[in-house]
Parts: sequence; C-alpha cells; structure tokens
Amino acid sequence: MNILNQYFNTAYNTAPFSKLKNDDFLPAFKTAIEKAKSEIDAIVQNAEVPTFQNTIEALDYSGEELDRISSIFFNLNSAETNDEIQKIAQEVSPLLSEFSNDITLNKDLFKRVKAVYDSKSGLGLSTEQTTLLDKKYKGFARNGANLPEDKKEQLRAIDKELSQLKLKFGEHILAETNAFEMLLTKEEDVSGLPEGAKEAAKQMAESKGKNGWLITLDYPSYIPFMTYADNRKLRERLSKAFGSKGFKGDELDNQDIVLRIANLRAQRAQLLGYKTHADFVLEERMAETPEKVNNFLGELLEKAKPAAQKEFENLEAFAKDLDGINQLQKWDSAYYSEKLKQKLFSLDDEQLKPYFKLENVINGAFTVAEKLFGLRFEDIDTIDKYHEDVMTYKVVDAENELVSIFYADFFPRAGKRNGAWMTSFKPQMIKDGQNHRPHVSIVCNFTKPTKSKPSLLTFNEVTTLFHEFGHALHGMLANTTYPSLSGTSVFWDFVELPSQILENWCYEEETLKLFATHYKTGDVIPMELIEKIKASATFHEGMQTLRQLSFGMLDMAWHFDYAQRKHSREVSVKEFEKKAFGSTSLYPDVAENCMSTAFAHIFQGGYSSGYYSYKWAEVLDADAFEYFKDQGIFNKTVANKFKAYVLSQGGTENPMTLYKKFRGQEPKPEALLRRAGLIK
Repeated sequence: MNILNQYFNTAYNTAPFSKLKNDDFLPAFKTAIEKAKSEIDAIVQNAEVPTFQNTIEALDYSGEELDRISSIFFNLNSAETNDEIQKIAQEVSPLLSEFSNDITLNKDLFKRVKAVYDSKSGLGLSTEQTTLLDKKYKGFARNGANLPEDKKEQLRAIDKELSQLKLKFGEHILAETNAFEMLLTKEEDVSGLPEGAKEAAKQMAESKGKNGWLITLDYPSYIPFMTYADNRKLRERLSKAFGSKGFKGDELDNQDIVLRIANLRAQRAQLLGYKTHADFVLEERMAETPEKVNNFLGELLEKAKPAAQKEFENLEAFAKDLDGINQLQKWDSAYYSEKLKQKLFSLDDEQLKPYFKLENVINGAFTVAEKLFGLRFEDIDTIDKYHEDVMTYKVVDAENELVSIFYADFFPRAGKRNGAWMTSFKPQMIKDGQNHRPHVSIVCNFTKPTKSKPSLLTFNEVTTLFHEFGHALHGMLANTTYPSLSGTSVFWDFVELPSQILENWCYEEETLKLFATHYKTGDVIPMELIEKIKASATFHEGMQTLRQLSFGMLDMAWHFDYAQRKHSREVSVKEFEKKAFGSTSLYPDVAENCMSTAFAHIFQGGYSSGYYSYKWAEVLDADAFEYFKDQGIFNKTVANKFKAYVLSQGGTENPMTLYKKFRGQEPKPEALLRRAGLIK
C-alpha cells in the first residue's frame, strides 16, 4: 500500500504519525481504494453459490486498509489540520463517495447479497450474523441498489456534492474561529475574569507577540469571558462574533451551503422513496419516525417550558435588581446565571477548579473504569503521537490482557476544531481467530496549564471529560466479530447512553473523594462543596432543557419540515431558523446571529435528524443510573450486566432488546424528569 504501509510495523500496530507526510495520503488513498475494489471484485466473481461467509462476511472485512487510512486522515483533519490537509480532504472526499457508491450501486454484488438475504431463514445464523445480514442488505437498498440506472447516477452526483459541501462548511467555521481576536489592553476590560482566565489570555497575547489580554472564540477563552467579564459591551461583541460564524455574507458564509445541503438531502431521500431526509434517517434509529421524535420533543417541551419561563423571569428580576438591566440579552445569560448561582449556592467554578486538576480528573475516570469494569490504564511512551500534547495509554484487564490503546488530546490549538469528541484509529473485530483490539481517542478543548497553574477544570469540563471517556469505554470494551457492528457502531440515539451515564458518577460523593483533591494542599474536596454541587445540579435545568430541545427542533425543521414545504433555495436561513425556534425562545433575537450556519453537528457531523438523540439518551441514562443507585454505584453485578449487554455488544442486536436485557424493563422518562427536578 505504498509509504503508509511501510511504517505499520509499529508497537500494537499503532498509527505511525511521526513518519507520515501530507504527500503520502493521496497516493495511499488511491492505492487502498484500488485494493478495496479488487476485494469487492473477488466477491462478485466468486463462482460459488452466494453464502453468508463468502459474501456478507467477506464484504464486512473488505476495505480494511482504506478504513484505517481514512480514520487516521480524517481524525487529523479534525484535531491537527492545516491548509494542505484540508485541500487533500477536498480531493479525497469525492473519491470516497464515489467508491462507496461503486459498492452500493454494484448490481452483481447486490444480487449476491440479496440471494443470501432472501434465504436467511434457513441459514441458522446467530443474532449477530442476522443483524449484519440485515445491515448489509439495507445498506444497498437504502443507498439506491433498487433504483434504475439514471436515478443511480443522480444519487452518485448528490453524494459527491454533499461530501464536499460538508467539508467546506466545517472549514469555514474553523477559519472564522481562528480569524477572530479581541485584544484588550485596559485592566478594567478584564474586570470580573478569574485570575486563571486572565493569565491564559495574557499568555495567548504573548504567544502572538502582543501586549494585553487576547480573547478568542475557542471555548476555554470564550466561555470564561461570557461567564465572568463585567463589561457588558465586550460580552456583546464576543457573543455576536461567536453567533455570526458563517453568517457574514463573505467568502466564509455558510447560508447557501446550509440550503444546498438541506435540499440535496431532501432530494436524496425522495429519490430513495422516502418522504424526507428525517424519514430516511430515523428508519434506522430507536425513535423510528419523525412523528415520534417530534412527539418526544413536544412532551419534554411541555414539561420544561413552564420551569424555563419561571427561571428566566427570576434571572431577569435578579439582573434588574443587581444592575438595573431591563431586558436580558443572550450575552447576559451566562454572566447573570453565574452570579445568581453564586448567590443561591455560594458556589462558583473558581472555588471548585483547584480540586479538579486535569491529571487528577483523568485518574478519577480511570479509577471509575477500574472499579466498574476491571480496567487498568498504563502510560505508554513507545507509540507515536500526532501532537506533543497527546497522552497515550495501554489499557489492560484484570488478567493483564490488552483491551485497547487509548489516546487523549485535551488542549485547544489552531489546527483543531472546537468542542469535544471520541473517535477511533483502529476498530475492534475478530478475524481469523484473532481478537483485534481497538485504538480509541478522545479529543477535548480544556484550559491549558499556565506558568503558575496546572490545567484546572471547571465542573462542566469534568463532566465533559467523563462524557467522552464513556464513549471511549464503549469503543474499548467492544467485543464483536464484525467491524461494522463494533463499539460505537450502534443506532445514533443509543450511542450517547454510555457517555451520558458516566457523567452521573461526577456528582457522587463516593466518586469525588477518589480524585477531587486540591492541587496545592492535597486536601479532599470538602463535603459542603459536594453538597453544593449536587444541590446546584438542577439549577436552570428548565432553561438548559429548552436550549437542547431548540437544537433538536431546528434539526428536525431543516430535515423534515423544510423538505415537506418544498422551499426554494431562496428561503432565508435566518427567517426559517427563527420560526423553528419560536416555541423555545426566551431571549430577544440577535439580528446579526444565526445558529444554522455554524451548526456543525447537523451540517458537518453525523447528527442530521439525530440531534434529539442527546435527550433520548438522557432518558436511557437517567433510568439506567437509577438502577446503579439502587444497587450501589460501584455494584459489580450491575456493572457486569452493563458491560455484557451494552458496552461490549456494539450494534449486534436491537438496542431496546439490549437495554431490556441490562435493565429488565423499558426506560421510563420519569427518571429523567425526577433527576432534572421537573417532577417530584
């Protein structure tokens, strides 16, 4: 496979980052695509009668090298990109779309898959094999295999354009994020900012050869400023810069891209016989239909809205009493919420941060994984990293057997997109009698250490780390035969269960005592602070719920309502969005801002028609954690069941079936509403 393959003789077959050059990727992709094509040809040209093994299984194991290169390259494009990598991504994406379509639109291959599918009742397949067969057949049917030739060509063209548009969308957001800088030179302009945030801003300015404090749109800079900065005008400026990404009518504008993506997705769904993109997507989700999703969001809205409105009125009254603010704006939200939270609970992030040194929180997550699932994390320095900030670990079980290689990348930098995510560099599978263990990575954007302080996390960052680590455990503990069913390859509204359930441990005294120690004194976090964390956990829960629901509703508007109303491309992105937000709006609209043009989850990532799944998974995680609470949060029996039926099974069985095997019942939404304090 040319130069990339020469270096794969590495420890644990890890990615050879230090030896990779950007010039290696395009030839490597082309070679791997040709190899994958020849593997497909071998399946098609097999003279034997189609069987599960020679067709379905062979298909799932094909393209292994291509998948490996893709995972390395596209992870770099998210976490350590540059102009050259972005250019290669633009060249490679259409090639991959074309190759994917070459498979799904290959008539002879589909004929073999269909032959196996039509005879499945007599094949004596296991549950996992049956799931794989269904998935492979649907993979063809849902991607145009039953279409006439002219429609297949249309589909190819749509997929090619979509892959390029999604990349362009993300590139624009990254460029906008990197381009904005707010340099402050007066002490009063940083009034209210915690010392750590001021020091980080000063260091950022120094790194660019400037004097003063430099504020950017990266979360570790943006969030503290919006939460603590006393200067309302500067908060407004920063908020508008953040909210107008992709919405300035310039060369980085995403409005046409949003409309084009929504239109192409609608066309694609209709070409395949579905009413809308949402109908197409949700056929392969626990929620099943757009109507079910809208009902689900509507029910939660009904419960959350009265609480949210009351919280908003209280916040507005508080801001008026404190500073004479008559009309709360979006740039006031975090600032006055934090002030009110401090007043009600005498608790702020600055009190908590000394107890959440990054290294201690990482060890806390590792300890939780050891107590629940018997895992041990050992530092390993014999494997390559793509950046010096990345931490690397070897994960072993109680028998000292390798479970996974784990990468963790925690700090923001210019070539890294905002947010937090889990990903994989190598999947788990069982092939030729060998259990190939996965290489899993989590990527976050936390505050970097400064000259005087280590990286100290806000409590929100602590839960983010546990969240991504929950995804990582789902990947690490995978134990399935087939790569396409392994780890996080599950229905999208099930994938957030392992991540969201792990956040619950952050609120438990038993867990916090394991790792929340003061970075200077070593003292364990005081009991009164733990009580305050728990008491404040449902603070503004109504408003937070409304915010999440608004994102889910906007997603459904673009992928369900938009297609049905047969809008032309000339529709105003802003007006359409305002209408979608109608039932969830609390703050006045900001004319210069638009969320859709920077809504990477649905226009760049994989969450289109799926953003509701965060709330859906919250229902699952609240119900599942009640089971742990009833039996003890480190109860081995419950943990073993969770590992056996959820974490290790990947997508081998219907998720509701797996959930009921673990829990003994279907999830009840009341558990979430109880935890949120929205019902007693």
